Amino acid sequence: MMLPSSSLVALFQFLLLASSSSLVRAGSDTSKHDKLLKPCTVQSPTSGLYFDLNAISLSPPQMKDGRKLHKDDRDESWTAKGHDYSANFTVNICAPVIEDISDVVGVEKSRWRNVSAYYEQNGKIYSIGQQASEPIFRGRKLVLNYTDGSPCPTDSSFDSRNFLDGDKESVHDNVKNSSEKVRRKSTIMSFLCDRDPMAPRAAVSFVGTMDQCTYFFEVRSPAACGGVAHAPNTGLGPGGVFGVIVLIAIAAYLLGGCAYQRTVMHQRGWRQCPNYSLWAGMFGFVSDIVVIVFSSIASFFHLKRSRGDGYSHVSGTGQRGGIIGAIGGRGGGEGRGQRADVDAENRLIDQLDEEWED
Repeated sequence: MMLPSSSLVALFQFLLLASSSSLVRAGSDTSKHDKLLKPCTVQSPTSGLYFDLNAISLSPPQMKDGRKLHKDDRDESWTAKGHDYSANFTVNICAPVIEDISDVVGVEKSRWRNVSAYYEQNGKIYSIGQQASEPIFRGRKLVLNYTDGSPCPTDSSFDSRNFLDGDKESVHDNVKNSSEKVRRKSTIMSFLCDRDPMAPRAAVSFVGTMDQCTYFFEVRSPAACGGVAHAPNTGLGPGGVFGVIVLIAIAAYLLGGCAYQRTVMHQRGWRQCPNYSLWAGMFGFVSDIVVIVFSSIASFFHLKRSRGDGYSHVSGTGQRGGIIGAIGGRGGGEGRGQRADVDAENRLIDQLDEEWED
């Protein structure tokens, strides 16, 4: 069989194109990693670190026989002292608060279960933001915003959310139309890295508010330190990359060896394959092993079947046994006759030897 050099070159080019396309596809899938992030996670656009706030997102503890399944489960949400605000705050991260609250001021009953931050004052519960699970970066600051809380006091003079976004014209419009549009309380939480092993999972501190409409908090937690992002499911993991490298190595071995055998050793057909004698010997060895194995299996079954036939003859009737005995007797007679003939031949040979000597 002839292997043209043009065919070998075409095969090598095909393998290179396949491997390069796989690597390019893996890179494009990695570039889409930000769009595939799960809730409450974000990747820093400056440092590239991956932040997962689910570690400090609380959920109601699972109860069984009146006991918690995990000793680290909390029975209440994160709390922060209001100090001079005359009210303490209860917040959760990327999830509604654990507490079962009701009669939230200015919030529909269907939305009570989605309140992620609130405070209680004068026997009334005020929401300062609904659930949100999309942390963002403002520069190097990791923040999380809650909006659509209870209505703000009517004497507020500006919308802090629009001010933070830099839309000053909308700020003036809101001042003019404050009596027509209801503004609602909101929350901004800034996350700070805390690597102290003795510190709690999260420590929430109330920073302040300027208009009783937007509330600022700082959250110190190891979850805000960032880490390495988990590799997305691109379909070409470490095993796939290793497989591509192995394929390229095999292709280089085959093409290089064939080119050497064809051009230098002037081999043709299958003999131009690298190490042809080695592979031919291995093939012959394997084929011999297969033949031996199948022969052994066939002989085993044949012997087993023949033994079964012998047992059936032995266990036959008396008549069959008599026949066998007669055959055996005849065989014995024939054996004795043959031995007598051999003795006669030996005597004749001895006699001839004596005559020759005389």
